[in-house]
Amino acid sequence: MGAIPEKTTPSKKPTSSKKPMIMIAGIIGGIALLGLTYMTIHVSPDVREEMVKVISITESGCIAETMDGFAVNIGKCNAQPGDLIMAQVDQKVKQRAKAMNPT
Repeated sequence: MGAIPEKTTPSKKPTSSKKPMIMIAGIIGGIALLGLTYMTIHVSPDVREEMVKVISITESGCIAETMDGFAVNIGKCNAQPGDLIMAQVDQKVKQRAKAMNPT
């Protein structure tokens, strides 16, 4: 208690570390973004109207052949086998079939 004041150490406040929380939130956000991108590019249908030839009629719908030789299920239709009709065809189904059976 002399003329020289005593040095006091600053009191350390308990700090909450937000850095790990931000990293976890960033990782979760990145995974969600990758999942959304995958779903958009690879899973969502790419439907186009095409001329198809009806091959057969089943309980699950009409089976038709596209002009480039792919058999697709076009759903319910009012046609007979051999008829040419316009139908909506998912292009990604054709891409997957071509990848599985490259000729």
